[in-house]
Amino acid sequence: MTETLQPQTPDQLLEVIAWANAENATLNVRGFGTKLGLGEAVEASHMLDMSTFSGIVNYEPEELVLTLGSATPMAELENLLAENRQMLAFEPQDWGWALGRESASGTIGGAMMVSSNGPRRFKAGAARDHLLGLKAVSGRGEAFAAGGRVVKNVTGYDLSKLMAGSYGTLAAATELTLKVLPAPEKTYTLLVYGLDVEPAMALMRALANTPYDVSGLAYVAAHTASLSSVSYVRDRQMSVLGARIEGLQISVHHRLQALKEMLTGAQEIDELRTHNSVAFWQEVRDIKLLPNLAGDVLWRVSAPPSAAASIVAQCQPDHWVADWAGGLIWLHYDRADAGQAEVVRTSVQAGGQAMLVRAPDDLRNAIPVFQPLPQGLATLNRRVKENYDPNGVLNPGRMGV
Repeated sequence: MTETLQPQTPDQLLEVIAWANAENATLNVRGFGTKLGLGEAVEASHMLDMSTFSGIVNYEPEELVLTLGSATPMAELENLLAENRQMLAFEPQDWGWALGRESASGTIGGAMMVSSNGPRRFKAGAARDHLLGLKAVSGRGEAFAAGGRVVKNVTGYDLSKLMAGSYGTLAAATELTLKVLPAPEKTYTLLVYGLDVEPAMALMRALANTPYDVSGLAYVAAHTASLSSVSYVRDRQMSVLGARIEGLQISVHHRLQALKEMLTGAQEIDELRTHNSVAFWQEVRDIKLLPNLAGDVLWRVSAPPSAAASIVAQCQPDHWVADWAGGLIWLHYDRADAGQAEVVRTSVQAGGQAMLVRAPDDLRNAIPVFQPLPQGLATLNRRVKENYDPNGVLNPGRMGV
């Protein structure tokens, strides 16, 4: 059984990583372990349990800044923000369903290290854009701090962005400083039923470019199985396009009416008010509109929105959902097939990334989880890893380097 190491303070974390370098040990970094299934499998001699680094360090609601331990549970953080009518604008995903389990929202550090971005991504930016600073220990065994408590403090700001999405392969973070935003007073969603793929993708791109501040654009393909459990979607056998409008009630109402006027002639239109609207976007964010079956396969594809229809046509998934106005596509296959990976990877060669999220072990072991990088980018990734973790102590192999 792998031995677990649980430092209680930043100084102890520094000692643990320095010891690992000296003893040629390797560490599988975890908070609650809810995202260990993301990325390549990690084979490490020890588990580094970061769960001690939890709790609010400093919260100034009026300044829209929050500093907290990296292992603070997402549920605790979301409750605190809700009490102050604030939110994380990047809408971090609960990865439990995507990884074949039930809800497992994990920690804020885990969300940041896998760059967990929800439906507002195309409008509000990525997780890294909301990370103002952090404190961490690199794989070298060196403590460092980056960024600050205000957006204009750019010292080390790019370093903070580098850590977001690094899957814990460069450093173990103990503390994060985040930008938060006021939560909207009202959230309405306009649903458009029955659009075919190409018209739907074109409409999402058009809506994203309107002056009506649309903050969510997603398309659920017809016959997507889990729509049967979504009682607030009127026709669960047709495709449905969702467009989200948020803000003050009077503004939301005005913008929603403007969108309806744009869509004159659409086959069927419906709208969701705040409660059902919020529920719909949580389902989109967490991919609960897609099946979760034994032996199935789930891909996460990011690409230019203009390529979405072509990618789907090439890949022929059994079920699929497009988010980020077509910039993110979740492809679901009821069962694994030897040729699926080649088709999916080929479909994004013109620009994009395809990540294997869920699959039977034989498929996961046979192909890279992440999109193979061009030689120049692969070399750059290796150099970054060598700079921060030259001995490969932290999460060895999780990102393929």
